[in-house]
Amino acid sequence: MSETRVHGADARTAHQDLHSEQGALRGEHPGRSRNPVIKVADLAWLEFEKPDLDRAEVFARDFGFQVAARTERELWLRGTFAGSPCMVIRRGRTSRFIGPAFRAAERADLDRLARATGSAVRDVDGAAVPGGGRAVDLLDPSGFPVRVVHCGERLPALPGQHPPLLNFGTEHPRTNATQRPPREPSRIQRLGHVVLETRVFGRALDWYLDTLGMIVSDFLFLDGQRDRGPTMAFIRCDLGSVPADHHTLAMHLGPGTGYVHSAYQVTDLDSIAAGGEYLKERGHKRSWGIGRHIQGSQLFDYWRDPDHFMLEHFADGDLFSCDLEPGWAPMSTSGLAQWGPPATRDFLGASPSPRRVRDVIEALRGDNELDPARLLGLLRAANS
Repeated sequence: MSETRVHGADARTAHQDLHSEQGALRGEHPGRSRNPVIKVADLAWLEFEKPDLDRAEVFARDFGFQVAARTERELWLRGTFAGSPCMVIRRGRTSRFIGPAFRAAERADLDRLARATGSAVRDVDGAAVPGGGRAVDLLDPSGFPVRVVHCGERLPALPGQHPPLLNFGTEHPRTNATQRPPREPSRIQRLGHVVLETRVFGRALDWYLDTLGMIVSDFLFLDGQRDRGPTMAFIRCDLGSVPADHHTLAMHLGPGTGYVHSAYQVTDLDSIAAGGEYLKERGHKRSWGIGRHIQGSQLFDYWRDPDHFMLEHFADGDLFSCDLEPGWAPMSTSGLAQWGPPATRDFLGASPSPRRVRDVIEALRGDNELDPARLLGLLRAANS
């Protein structure tokens, strides 16, 4: 693939100061490709394998998913919004994340992508994809299978939760009526984003920008190492003048290669809080929350499923059009939230484990972007 990113004197350096205190310095990564192969429109769904589909379905319903389809070997989960399913879980020997599927804006994008990457366009398998569809299967530089799909039809919308009528200051639209949000599962509306850890952050970042046409909303860098480039990026779809989620994909440098968490939109703070109480009563484990993020501004609440995968309820996230350039900020634990409880060791993945130690040793010995200085910077960021 040709080198198409804009660097050096061509990079925009005047930051608009709309969402971050800092913009790019001259010569830093511009956060977009000048001539991407295609521009994906959104995440379509995420793909997992788990040995126990019954247990997976129990948590999914408690978390707020609807079941779109269920067979002996597959469980398709969806939200209330019209569109594609949020997730497919296939029966497998171990619990593992397979990879993301992105939605192509047009059917012709698949042919363009296949030609550029030497791949084939094939039929989509799965009982819950209405009208069938076509897909191109790729492999990103981290080794994640990435599927780009175009489906023939959309799942119809389902009934959702209605936000309560709120009183503000001198505005009192609700009188002679009480407020009683029901203690029930949050009703998932849609898949919002996925976060991945990678040892080859720079290569993976450029691949998503060059191949799928995504653009960066915010970069994070390690304190004292900004000259070495960013170590985390919040990446959105480029929908032109149509505002898109602050991030559909986020990636950060780390000793491992894998899934960090995925996020699912719900109606509002009441849905997050009441749904969280329901999850707690059902014996599920909260990882971190409730709070409000800085990058993206989302209200958040993080939970662990029985297979230890992290999932997030979120509401009220930022939306950016294509003409907003990336913000730059130091990477730190204290910079994760505007308000809320301190980030937990579970959320940060800071609890030592044999697997984590093995990841660090392999990463430091391997051909990747993690070296002792980077590792020390990441450890300092986790404690700052």
